Amino acid sequence: MTQPDYHLIGAYTRYSSWTARVEAVLEYFEIPYTKEFLSLDQARTHSPSAQFPLLKCHSLNITLNDSLAIAEFVADQNPELQLWPSDPALRGLARSAAAEMHSGFGTIRNTFHTNFVARYTGAIPISENARREIRRILMIWDDARRVTRERLSPTEDEGFLFGRFSIADVWFWPVLWRFRTYNLPLDDATPATLEWMEKMWRDPRLKKLVRGYYRQAEDPATRIEKYEGLFAEEGVVYGTFDEEWVFTSPRAGDKAETEA
Repeated sequence: MTQPDYHLIGAYTRYSSWTARVEAVLEYFEIPYTKEFLSLDQARTHSPSAQFPLLKCHSLNITLNDSLAIAEFVADQNPELQLWPSDPALRGLARSAAAEMHSGFGTIRNTFHTNFVARYTGAIPISENARREIRRILMIWDDARRVTRERLSPTEDEGFLFGRFSIADVWFWPVLWRFRTYNLPLDDATPATLEWMEKMWRDPRLKKLVRGYYRQAEDPATRIEKYEGLFAEEGVVYGTFDEEWVFTSPRAGDKAETEA
């Protein structure tokens, strides 16, 4: 059996949004690869820059770091899969949205850490900076859907941010989870945004990734204490979501509800 050309090295994806993004690209587009998930400290020792994930390409004898650079490389190597939108305007907007997520939203990323299976309930403190970033994220999602509907016919638009599933959807995948994990406000979410969120949550290929996060959580060796039980001093209660959780789109003015 031929060895896959790509080998992904990263941190456990239940906590690592950057590794999770690369994994999602490879899994969703069914690109053959092998993977090696490690603790944060172990993953850093594999990288000269102490950053991860890494992607080894055996045929070219190179190792890449930086998740967005890896995604761009994989897109270039597999043009037939159209990892970016084929429409030039939508492709430019998709790259712009992914780049803004890649370099921005520091308050959200540094306050509400990735924890795919966690559920925090209570009065979670949300700073004004965080609220501004939340509003901007929701605006990006709504603008993406609006422009896409203007440019694509209903038969071309599959309901993802820019029509078909792309790297842009992947880049906001861990952000979508933060809305669930920390019950971040959806007050400014438009119907188009909520429709995209629901589509992402219900996508069968993404659900396969979700099962992987939960299987990791069953292994105590994957646990990172500093990402568990945040905001305890504020009386926020830590728990986990049921694996069969289902997103229910809220009505105007209501919060999202869950079904088991």
